[in-house]
Amino acid sequence: MGKEEIKLGFVVSEFHRDITYQMEILGREHAEFLGAEVFRTVYTPGTFDMPLAVKKMLTEKEVDAVVTLGCIIEGSTKHDEAIASQLTRKIMDLSLEYDKPVALGVSGPGMTRLEAQERVDYAKRAVEAAVKMVKRLRETR
Repeated sequence: MGKEEIKLGFVVSEFHRDITYQMEILGREHAEFLGAEVFRTVYTPGTFDMPLAVKKMLTEKEVDAVVTLGCIIEGSTKHDEAIASQLTRKIMDLSLEYDKPVALGVSGPGMTRLEAQERVDYAKRAVEAAVKMVKRLRETR
């Protein structure tokens, strides 16, 4: 059996776009390095909006895994914690529902803008996790 190409979907938050743009570029470069293709990219207004885009992407037969990219920066309230908690729970649920990996490349909560900038490499980690999971799941077929 030949090597199957891995096709990734990216869901990228436009909130704090100066940071998420860098995450997207790093993620794309790392996917190429790992021999995966970024098949489709969907941009959402913020991380709160990601689950619907993730769900739609998971229904696409061609997409093997979804990578979420974004950052949740601390504000003057606990809003960042609530968003992060709900986002991570929902994307985990969607991964289980559709039997496809959904990698968390969203940094935060509880961080400053500078800390978010320092964590743009979370994109590479998320891409790597998605690719590894697809490969491991294929081994179990």
